[in-house]
Amino acid sequence: MSEVIRGATAQRIEEYKRKREHILQMGGPEAIEERHRREQMSARERIDYFFDPGTFTEIGLWIKHRTTAFGMDKREVPAEGIITGFGKVNGRHVVAGAEDYTAMMGTFGEYHGKKLSYALDFAKDKGWPFVSMNDSAGARLHEGMDTLESYGWTFRSQILASGIIPQVSLLMGPCLGGQAYHPVMMDFVIQVRKTGFMGIAGPAFVKTQLGEEISLEELSGWKNHAIKSGQTHIIAEDDKDCLDKCKELLSFFPSNNKEKPPRIKTKDDPEREIPELDTIIPDEPTRPYDMYQIINKVVDEGHFVEIFKYYATNAICGFARISGRPVGIVSNQPMVKSGVLDINACDKLARFIRFCDLFNIPLVSLTDCPGYMIGSEQDWAGILRHGAKLLYAWADATVPLVSVIIRKSYAGAHYGMLDKSIGADFVFAWPTAQITIVGAETAASVIFAREVKEAENPEEVWAKRIKEYSELYENPYCAAERGYVDDVIMPHDTRKFINRALDALENKSVARQWRKYSNINL
Repeated sequence: MSEVIRGATAQRIEEYKRKREHILQMGGPEAIEERHRREQMSARERIDYFFDPGTFTEIGLWIKHRTTAFGMDKREVPAEGIITGFGKVNGRHVVAGAEDYTAMMGTFGEYHGKKLSYALDFAKDKGWPFVSMNDSAGARLHEGMDTLESYGWTFRSQILASGIIPQVSLLMGPCLGGQAYHPVMMDFVIQVRKTGFMGIAGPAFVKTQLGEEISLEELSGWKNHAIKSGQTHIIAEDDKDCLDKCKELLSFFPSNNKEKPPRIKTKDDPEREIPELDTIIPDEPTRPYDMYQIINKVVDEGHFVEIFKYYATNAICGFARISGRPVGIVSNQPMVKSGVLDINACDKLARFIRFCDLFNIPLVSLTDCPGYMIGSEQDWAGILRHGAKLLYAWADATVPLVSVIIRKSYAGAHYGMLDKSIGADFVFAWPTAQITIVGAETAASVIFAREVKEAENPEEVWAKRIKEYSELYENPYCAAERGYVDDVIMPHDTRKFINRALDALENKSVARQWRKYSNINL
């Protein structure tokens, strides 16, 4: 009798092995080889590369769809076209979902959505970051309403997890239709240059509905989202580069909103002086210089991970470390539009500031900004509404906030780029700083217009009044006298003062009156 039982057990184990191996083969060797010919990894290869060796635990391997319409009763979709589970990335837990294009082109159906939604809920409940590897032909239309409803589960899960855990989407293949809301609603999108595509509808739909002839590359490629729409944060060259960039990004973040970001050891002296900064600002106030040179000199070992590198390039934001602690850097770029704040720059910076605040990452602002962009185009497009997003972001923030005014800090940009009145903990200014409500020429054109007009020598009076106004107000000392600037510092001491401020703010705690959230001008 015992021999019979052992034989039955062995058969069951063999059956288990056979079934499991069949699912692990995904769409089969030919489909995987096609991935390789396209210079792409398979979904399981991506998972293996991303997680620390031997740490990944899969959830939902055996899940199957239940649809019978349109031949689906005869259609096998291994693991429902998405691999979900958890493991460790550089020693810290992460949850991931990797869509499998070899399994019915990774189409999004009812149980595909259930798996993804469950993984997001699991990540939120555990307090672990979530990474989505998108590579799907879109909605599984065969399943009708069941597919439609599954999108709602996914969106709700990721929205309820937003602000609790970091979420990163990797566009490694197509992501079209309703499914494309999934990546843009996450914190960061990394798009592979040649193979990542994202759009609310593919070229076929666009042609059918609108009659517009356009290629997938033109409609949904990296340039459209990294440069034009501002929906892609980082560009990667291939699958491995994408996964590596994701790992690096996660290294700056805490696992959840209750933790501090991980601090690492650095050999870069926090008190290091930077003599080159004393001569970096041109004598002519209208002459540009490259803000990247300042950022790279100030942060640890010159390492700066930029977000939105190609979008709204008159503003700069990204992650770095100072004395080993992660910080968010926010800045203007005088090389582009004089560093002015326009609609796209405001959206870019406000979103970044709010992420850092959600996940306890201190913020450092380096300011050289002549103001918010004016003119009919920006006014009619809503510069006031978009500009207000920066004000909300700064005023709502409870993380350490440090501002360094490099040169211009005029008008609304003075608080749009972080000053004492909007919430800065420390404000430092270089001797080159010009902190005032407007530039001297603008002020003179209003205050002294009548005097200049009636003068015997208008040009002489004009020049005299501009000089007087500039000497009186276009400097850092008026603000310092009122306590709006904590100190006027030598440029070479910038890193030292930022680090000391962050040390002092290490345990910053802010108590606010209860509310759900601010009614930001979306």
